[in-house]
Amino acid sequence: MTKPKTRCPWPGEHEFYVRYHDEEWGVPLHDDRKLFEFLVLEGAQAGLSWATILRKREAYRKAFAGFDPQKVARFDARDVRRLLGDAGIVRNRAKIAAAIGNAKAFLEVQREFGSFDRYIWAFVDGRPIVNRRRTLADLPARTPLSDRISKDLRDRGFRFVGSTIVYAHMQATGMVNDHLVSCFRHREV
Repeated sequence: MTKPKTRCPWPGEHEFYVRYHDEEWGVPLHDDRKLFEFLVLEGAQAGLSWATILRKREAYRKAFAGFDPQKVARFDARDVRRLLGDAGIVRNRAKIAAAIGNAKAFLEVQREFGSFDRYIWAFVDGRPIVNRRRTLADLPARTPLSDRISKDLRDRGFRFVGSTIVYAHMQATGMVNDHLVSCFRHREV
């Protein structure tokens, strides 16, 4: 009989959350469109649970043009009205406006650095920070590095990129490995 895998406890027994933990969370991500996707989703999460946003992920993908930052940057007042009427996403005007504004800022970063990937990963010298957390209580909500990245993003015109959101982005995109040392994914990623 195969012994069940030990994983971080936060996904619980929810199949979609377990799949996200096992397949995506903490895997180093270097695709600009996926990095933009996580910026949009994490900005939408502010004040909500990540599980709520993951359940709405496909609706976000459809509503935000497959997370194509060039298309989202061209969204206008008509698109904002459409998004505010879309029950599949979080219908918060400030979050929607931030996603559109962030697409424009994202494109500026791409122009300046060649890619958003090159810009964001430079904060960790291109290599994930591998932490050795033993319990969920050991996981910080933010760090001095996420503070610094958050400030730089805000200075570049991004919104809904506070330090806590940035640290969640770092965890999700594998800039930091915060899988608990007891989790089978800690060693894999």
